[in-house]
Amino acid sequence: MMTQQTMQAIRVHSYGEPEQLMLEQIERPQPQAGQVLLRVHAAGVNPIDWKIRQGLLKDFMPTTFPYTPGLDVAGVVEEIGPGVTAFEIGQAVFGQATSGSYAEYATASIDVLAPMPRTLNFTEAASVPVGAATAWAALFEYGGLTASQRVLIQGAAGGVGLFAVQLAKWKGAQVIGTSSTANLDFVRGLGADTVVDYTTTPVESAVQDVDLVLDGVGEKTLTSSLATVRRGGTLISIATPPSQEHAQERGVHAMMIHSQPSSLLLQTLAQLIDEGQLKVPAIPTFPLNQAQQAQNISQSGHGRGRIVLRLTTEPTHHR
Repeated sequence: MMTQQTMQAIRVHSYGEPEQLMLEQIERPQPQAGQVLLRVHAAGVNPIDWKIRQGLLKDFMPTTFPYTPGLDVAGVVEEIGPGVTAFEIGQAVFGQATSGSYAEYATASIDVLAPMPRTLNFTEAASVPVGAATAWAALFEYGGLTASQRVLIQGAAGGVGLFAVQLAKWKGAQVIGTSSTANLDFVRGLGADTVVDYTTTPVESAVQDVDLVLDGVGEKTLTSSLATVRRGGTLISIATPPSQEHAQERGVHAMMIHSQPSSLLLQTLAQLIDEGQLKVPAIPTFPLNQAQQAQNISQSGHGRGRIVLRLTTEPTHHR
């Protein structure tokens, strides 16, 4: 009988602060039907990761302890589960992990996995799936954004915002982004037509009558987001639920969305990246044993782009 192989992984044993993220030696997961096992090269650190850890989402995303955090993943197929024909061993892929990506190995369903963009390394690829898929869903699937419409992206330098700015420009929309002073040039560089410094200017005094707002900040920002939308327009939050009462008063469709990448959407995003339509900016990286620091920075809300845990020191580009 084969002995179960072990791996290093971050484990969370109860809700709480970043100190709950413990590096442990655990059993390597086994790929089930429709899954593959990945050797993880890089894992993206999402705001949803620390929100789950804090217990903020326990009402609609109950957690069984202990668990390994992490959704975004880029790595190489190590084993193939029953019935899988879409991927082969040794293939470089990116997508969403099933068993938690803050680990040396992770399982992933083939429905949320795609071949990695040829022009990215593993670290860059791990920053894409959840952020870019959420931006796509918010703008096009829920927001119905079309060419020449005006869209406001609150938190345009964040892990979702930076893809939303670029995707909205690609679609031909007029893009207004908000950021702190330090990130103004960064957001302009992504293609935003107008950038508002929210630290010096109330957004609603600078922006009116937009067709769509994508709010990646939430809480207090939602009030100013709502004030910028035209009657009949749409507000989509990815951070906190907007007030339906206030939205109805203003004649605005308002919703909060959660989305996950599909294999097909990941292939579309990879194509846009390889064609140069979608850029992936430089990314702050940490080793696995510094997951606490990585989540701390994510939680501060002032970072740029997506933070990534890098698990390998092998060459970062794949064949």
